[in-house]
Parts: sequence; C-alpha cells; structure tokens
Amino acid sequence: MNGLLPGKPRVGLFVTCLVDLMRPSVGFAAVKLLEQAGCSVEVPVTQTCCGQPAYNTGDRKDAAALARQTISAFEGFDYVVAPSGSCAGMLKLHYPALLSDDPEWAGKAKAFAERVYELISFLVDVRGVETVDAEFQGRVTYHDSCSGLRELGIKDQPRRLLASVKGLELAEMTDSEVCCGFGRTFAVKYPDISNAMVEKKTANVAATDPDLLLAGDLGCLLNIAGKLKREGRQIAVRHVAEVLAGEISDPPIAGLGK
Repeated sequence: MNGLLPGKPRVGLFVTCLVDLMRPSVGFAAVKLLEQAGCSVEVPVTQTCCGQPAYNTGDRKDAAALARQTISAFEGFDYVVAPSGSCAGMLKLHYPALLSDDPEWAGKAKAFAERVYELISFLVDVRGVETVDAEFQGRVTYHDSCSGLRELGIKDQPRRLLASVKGLELAEMTDSEVCCGFGRTFAVKYPDISNAMVEKKTANVAATDPDLLLAGDLGCLLNIAGKLKREGRQIAVRHVAEVLAGEISDPPIAGLGK
C-alpha cells in the first residue's frame, strides 16, 4: 500500500500507556523516525489509554468510553500511528466492533480505524521507507509480538529496516513468533503458565548469544526483560524504534549489553 499524500501528512502519535510511563525514549524515537519519513508529527494531549485492559476483561462500557475519547482526540489527523502492535490492533480492529451498535459513533470508529497503523508497518508499507541512517555494532535477535504478527501482519517490515543498520547482525531465534507469556492481563490471571512461556522465550533468546533483544511491543519487552534479569542474563533489551532511530544513549530496559 502506498499512502503518500501531497505535502507532509499530519500524523497523530498514539504514545501508549507503557511508553508514556515506562519508556518515553520510545516515543521520542518514533517522532524522529516519522519526521525523517516526511511527516508532521503531533502528540494530542487529550489522548488516554486505548481501553484494551477494560476490553479484555469484559468491561465494554468503560472500553467504549475510552474509544470515543481516543477517536475525538485524533480527529483531523491523516494518520494515527502507535509504536505498539497491541495498541494499534485495539484501535484498528476492535474499535469498530466495540462501537458498532452506537449510531453516532459506528461510522466514526470505522473511519478512524482506517487511519491507524503500527509504527514500523507505517514506515515501510505506507511511507515506503527502505533504509534508516543508524548504526549498532552488535548481534541482535528479534521477538515477534502476537498482536503485531497475527492481527496486523508485521513480520518482515522490522527486519527489512534492521538490515540497513550499519554494523548490526540479526540472529533469528527459534520460535520468534511464539508468545512470550505477557498477553496483556494473561500474565496476571495465569502467572504460572505465563512464567513457563517466558522461560522458553528467554532460553531461545539466549541461544542466539545476542548483545541485544528487540521487539515492537513494550509489554513483551518488559516481560522478557524481567525474566532475563531474574535469570541473571546480561542481555540488553530495547524497543526496535530506538535502534532504528539511532537513539541508544539511554540505558537499555534490562541487561548490561549494548
């Protein structure tokens, strides 16, 4: 898909709760990448949570209220971009169904969803970005988040951009597409199962002997990083946007690697 618009497209950045509260550097990296791709970027101050926790636990009333707030906050933008497949999936795939019975908001939700993209997918599939001007001297491995892969079809896009990073060696882990055990509220509801899943994930990560683990969803990264730390593994963890933007001066999420 080629979504090039005349002039600079106006992009509203949906920051996500985890990025806002836990890793703001991902948001700054996203802005840098979007501006390098020729976009005008704004961060609406009235945005809130996408409503996914409420939605996943059956609280449709509060989820719908948050959906209306989000749609209103991003009115007028050409695109809405999120550095998270999980949140982008909620905005793009679940808002229309959530508000389908509301005559006032059903059409708005559908139109909004058509403008929503995950960050890396937007750069590659819409803006046609093929390379980035970044450098990372080291070996990395990549985890595919469930929502990004299964809901939005994000697989090759981050790898294509990582291939252009100077000095970076990508070592694919076994079962990169298998869930890390986070699963939004799944990790809280089923901690024993979640721990068994992330234990397999960290073993696969470590088997590639990487300096750095990358992914496109902060929830996955925080979950895997926590397990790596408990296991005493010194593998650094970052959001893929940080490396692609060349923004790696901040300490990694976990580990003492690069």
